[in-house]
Amino acid sequence: MFKRVLVANRGECAIRIIRSCIELGIETVAIYSESDSHALHVKKADQAVLIGPDPVKSYLNIHRIVDIAIKTGCDAIHPGYGFLSENAEFARKVNEAGLTYIGPSPDAIHNMGSKTAARTAMLAAGVPCIPGTESSLKNAQEAIEVAQSMGYPVMLKAAAGGGGRGIRRCDSDAEVIENFELTTREATAAFGNGELFMEKCIVGPRHIEFQILADAHGNCVHLFERDCSIQRRNQKLIEIAPSNYINDEQRARMGAVAVQAAQAVGYVNAGTVEFLVDQNHDFFFMEMNTRLQVEHTITEAITGIDIVAQQINIAAGAHLPFTQDDISFKGHAIEFRVNAENPKNGFFPDPGKITRYVSPGGPGVRVDGCVYAGYEIPPHYDSMCAKLTIWGPDWKHTVMRAQRALREYDIRGVKTTLPFYRQIADSDVFMRGQFDTGFMEQYPELLDYKTREAREDIAAAVAVAIAAHAGL
Repeated sequence: MFKRVLVANRGECAIRIIRSCIELGIETVAIYSESDSHALHVKKADQAVLIGPDPVKSYLNIHRIVDIAIKTGCDAIHPGYGFLSENAEFARKVNEAGLTYIGPSPDAIHNMGSKTAARTAMLAAGVPCIPGTESSLKNAQEAIEVAQSMGYPVMLKAAAGGGGRGIRRCDSDAEVIENFELTTREATAAFGNGELFMEKCIVGPRHIEFQILADAHGNCVHLFERDCSIQRRNQKLIEIAPSNYINDEQRARMGAVAVQAAQAVGYVNAGTVEFLVDQNHDFFFMEMNTRLQVEHTITEAITGIDIVAQQINIAAGAHLPFTQDDISFKGHAIEFRVNAENPKNGFFPDPGKITRYVSPGGPGVRVDGCVYAGYEIPPHYDSMCAKLTIWGPDWKHTVMRAQRALREYDIRGVKTTLPFYRQIADSDVFMRGQFDTGFMEQYPELLDYKTREAREDIAAAVAVAIAAHAGL
């Protein structure tokens, strides 16, 4: 087992990794930019090293990160998610320095990072894929010709994409022309690669992904699925496990295909095979994420398996301690991504100083956070400041527990997605547990909520009116 691990990440993600390391008896080294000098992950690690002044580029400085790991006596690096977690060159440099990269091989990251290469590999392995192009599109005219042959609607996608970015739906030739340049620019800015490909658009699908674990000894299992269908602009907001949309027979079939997909590319460590499931319950491979997922917490909640600890054990050369037959799940779990955003203003980020922070507790409630009262949320990073994970013995109980926990959760000083989630959790449509990727468009009334502060102002005004009336 490793003696010391450098965590090449920040915030909630870094804290999550540090916690598993502590439980495994491993020391940790955190890195931080100047704007993160008061961040919680800096305080949680055994040692913290300033990596640079730039709030973003510092965390992307491959040579500096590897150099710090060597100088602080680390024998492994965990990339977390975001930043360099899907950068094959980073994994290669870590290995070349004689350190262990806690994740898949550089080749696996590279091959699965290209959506066109991943499609080709999956088709060769007999995994069902969405109809689409096998190579990148040369220009908008070729895109129009392909779209006309497929039939609208279609999806333009970044070949090197991920995280819901670099994706646009097109319903006509005019939209292909308009979106081709926009998507190319977005892909270039986000991934350094402007290549695009095209897929047939599946209308009203469910976004269902399977968590897999594979060791270096040929063993591979899945930890069942997560339903990530509640999104806005292809960005996940709420995830549940297991899915309410598929039955046990389809769950077993999709899980077996996910394992098949991982084994086809010689995958080792934790990964996620993502599918779209249409209204006929047919499923299609979408992509494979070669890293820890933000929403891994709900899989941990229903299976009891520490995915980060398994990542570390696998990287250290251990065999998986279980087979597929040993793995089962119990109950349901929901994860709410608590973002410092204003849902009523297009989910625009709202960084700033937190003036009050009270997190929920009680049975089945887990909070993975990186903020506290007095903390200044920087404007440079992803707006997520915490994840609320709820477990319950059945779907109804889980939703009711979520309603209770969301009422307890109180963050002041910045706008967050909490009041929006309270509205969703209290709705009949959420209790029914049936939603697809068009959920936000289908139920715009869910954005018609009042914040806790607004309700308190109303209550205070009513109290003043009653007191004034009583005094008459």
